[in-house]
Amino acid sequence: MKRRNPRSRNGMSMHRHLCLTFVLLIMAGPAAAAAPDGRELYLRHCAACHGENGYGGVGVPLALPDFQHTATDEYFIRTIRHGRPGRVMPSFTRLSDEEVRAIVEHVRSWHEGPRPAHDPAPVKGDEKRGARLYREHCAGCHGDHGQGGHGTGVTFSRPRELPIIAPALNNRGFLAAATDQMIKQTLMRGRKGTPMVSFLEQGLTEKDIDDIVAFVRSFARNPLPHNEVPADEPPLLMAETDRPFDEVVEAVKRAAVGANFRLIRVQPLDQGLAPPGQEDQRRIIVYFCNFNFLYQALAIDPRVGMFLPCRVTVVEDGDKVRLLAINPTRLSRLFNNSELDRACAEMAEIYANILDEATL
Repeated sequence: MKRRNPRSRNGMSMHRHLCLTFVLLIMAGPAAAAAPDGRELYLRHCAACHGENGYGGVGVPLALPDFQHTATDEYFIRTIRHGRPGRVMPSFTRLSDEEVRAIVEHVRSWHEGPRPAHDPAPVKGDEKRGARLYREHCAGCHGDHGQGGHGTGVTFSRPRELPIIAPALNNRGFLAAATDQMIKQTLMRGRKGTPMVSFLEQGLTEKDIDDIVAFVRSFARNPLPHNEVPADEPPLLMAETDRPFDEVVEAVKRAAVGANFRLIRVQPLDQGLAPPGQEDQRRIIVYFCNFNFLYQALAIDPRVGMFLPCRVTVVEDGDKVRLLAINPTRLSRLFNNSELDRACAEMAEIYANILDEATL
């Protein structure tokens, strides 16, 4: 009887198939991994400000045809990477290059027209003449120093007929992302659906527009100060005193009223956590509010409502009474909003004065 050769045709064929599969898997390597999902990344990181379908809100409406016509892929990439320091838009440094490109591809899916080519060529214009033209035609929306419109742009802090508050042009993130050619095309074309008009249609010449571009680019040499909040700011403002507990509570209330705040309520720290009638009456929170200050802060950035109204916690701890207040300066680091930084610094000073007065 003839023995079957283990290396028969079928056996050899299977062996070659397995080897080929193994080689292909090795060659594929990382490329075999699933590509980033641009839509999912956009919804996670961008939609809250720019809208699920790119029609804006806090952020610029990305889906507008005129915007897509002038913004290059490089502009989107640099905007994601640099953000807009001091203007709510953060820098997404932790996203990979592949993830950033996937987001850009998703944003591009809203526009069927050709993508503009990246053109870094500078625009030559008369900067001094451009400054005069900027004051006449641009400062009303973008600010006399290019600081942008007031507030974040959300519905609470802008006229409802506007899709977005005018962005800041004197911003290192914008100037790093936008080329002269993009700024020029925006001025020439305008953006239908926003207050940004075509300045050619308004009677300016291309030379006029070149001069404005030259002035806008000069912002890079004269940047607006950006309040960088120190990273070592403590999360809480604290003080302690030997004064009696009840006397300290009354002193906090007087200090708040003396700072033009209205008392809202006084309640135990554990109210709602302990059974009714069993709350610790030696650990209380004093709530107070200045409604004018509140409305101003909310107009700058409605997210400030997360730590308003103002409050000071008073706790009896042995023979000491401790006072604690959240540090608004530390919280302002979360929001990337220079206007809000100033409001938070003002509120931090008010808190510090109240704590000092209550513990003297």
